[in-house]
Amino acid sequence: MQIKWMSAPRVCDWKGTLCRTKPTDLVFIIDSSRSVRPHEFEKVKVFMSRVIEGLDVGPNSTRVGVINYASAVKNEFSLKTYQTKAALLQAVRRIEPLSTGTMTGLAIQFAISRAFSDSEGARVRSPNFNKVAIVVTDGRPQDGVRDVAARARAAGIEIFAIGVGRVDMHTLRQIASQPQDDHVDYVESYSVIEKLTHKFQEAFCVVSDLCATGDHDCEQICISSPGAYTCACKEGFTLNSDGKTCSACSSGSGSALDLVFLIDGSKSVRPENFELVKKFINQIVDSLEVSDKQAQVGLVQYSSSVRQEFPLGQFKNKKDIKAAVKKMAYMEKGTMTGQALKYLIDSSFSIINGARPGVPKVGIVFTDGRSQDYITDAAKKAKDLGFRMFAVGVGNAVEDELREIASEPVAEHYFYTADFRTISNIGKKLQMKICIGESGGLGRTGGFSPSMERLEAEEQKCLFRWMLEKAFCSQCTVGRVHGTMRHQQFRCIPEPQPPLHLSHLLLSQTAFSFPFLYFPSPLCLIQKLRIQNVPGPENSQKYMRKREMLLKENLGVDLFWLNLKIITKLDI
Repeated sequence: MQIKWMSAPRVCDWKGTLCRTKPTDLVFIIDSSRSVRPHEFEKVKVFMSRVIEGLDVGPNSTRVGVINYASAVKNEFSLKTYQTKAALLQAVRRIEPLSTGTMTGLAIQFAISRAFSDSEGARVRSPNFNKVAIVVTDGRPQDGVRDVAARARAAGIEIFAIGVGRVDMHTLRQIASQPQDDHVDYVESYSVIEKLTHKFQEAFCVVSDLCATGDHDCEQICISSPGAYTCACKEGFTLNSDGKTCSACSSGSGSALDLVFLIDGSKSVRPENFELVKKFINQIVDSLEVSDKQAQVGLVQYSSSVRQEFPLGQFKNKKDIKAAVKKMAYMEKGTMTGQALKYLIDSSFSIINGARPGVPKVGIVFTDGRSQDYITDAAKKAKDLGFRMFAVGVGNAVEDELREIASEPVAEHYFYTADFRTISNIGKKLQMKICIGESGGLGRTGGFSPSMERLEAEEQKCLFRWMLEKAFCSQCTVGRVHGTMRHQQFRCIPEPQPPLHLSHLLLSQTAFSFPFLYFPSPLCLIQKLRIQNVPGPENSQKYMRKREMLLKENLGVDLFWLNLKIITKLDI
């Protein structure tokens, strides 16, 4: 009988009465060959101790043994040696590495013939006690493992295989029980092996309240009954036909959203995991209403450099976006997260790359390691500009960096998992958070506040769009701006009546209006200046000073919303 392993995060209280572990005979089989350095072996001991701390240890509960191996096998202590958790933890602290070869097959054979024998404390005659082995190794074995591991599994031993660093993944799959997705784990280094602790604490946890431990498939609300559960949804959501998931996005028109994925393609991700990342992206895309007037999606990949895979608005439907994501080639190399964030600010959310003025901007940053450059300034600027930033980390990702990237409240905007295979669980949470923002307003978690300062910034964007639409004016006209605060998104609706061009700013949910502003069209002023041949190379500074002066005098406020670099490049 296999231990049921649930990949979803759970909320067991490991030291309280909520989680009671099923009585198990557990044997750790630990590689301490010369490739495992002393400080790395200490990390393995910490991992074992953390798992033991979550167990109910006792002669009639869970018993624990440890096999230490290199070129030879050493039985550190057997299942019958220690009957208390405190004694086990002290014994683990005393274990020393052997520092020779790597005879993994020999160690598994020792587990079959000795460690799980009746004489060493295994409860072989009782079917109510699971037999579990956790193998930890960092290299290629010097003997065969396939046949001996098959014999161990045939004897009823459930085997988890954990590989570290340059381990041979094929060997891990030969060792582990089925399903291998649940029984094979990989970490980049011993420094992060402790992050697997939660998985094994979770695996040994058995309680009748399945909702309390998260041992269920409900997406939103779990309603518990003895030994069973039913699913429900939050207000505004409906339960899907599978009885587990909820409709996160409305099936109606939805709202406008500019969403850009910033994806770590560094060499530490590895090709097989990069395929899982692409599935993660498409999982979120599936929840969006994609169109010119609703959600737009852009994709940027980074490593030692930054590469735009496709800009916002290039693809008009989910099918084309998902196809482009699947074709994305893996970059490898380094991890320049700061450079990527700067690209997101300067390019991805720019008008020239498809961003729509006034439409909420959402960035999802996915990384698996520490950034090799400085991220603080770019991360702060993204949030200061009103972008709603989600940070998703896996494996060796640094949680302090994730928090620095994430919008407020940080706990709702950053996610971490030790295993690439569980990022789909994060995808489900992001689907709901993004769709709530899309259909109901982003509000305090990244939307636009109704302050006058933010209002002016959005007004500037709206007017800039209006100016582009009116680029071919023949004479200077007067523009008038009027706004009422009614909806979350900003939309510019030019009124075709000359000589006044009316732009409505449709904002958030309470009644709000601001004074009329009257001013000559700056594009017309620029056009007039060009006719007068003012902006020649020799007079460029004079032209800029004249232009700024005209804007200030006619607007009466220091807006500076016309980007000089963009305007001077326009062919008008």
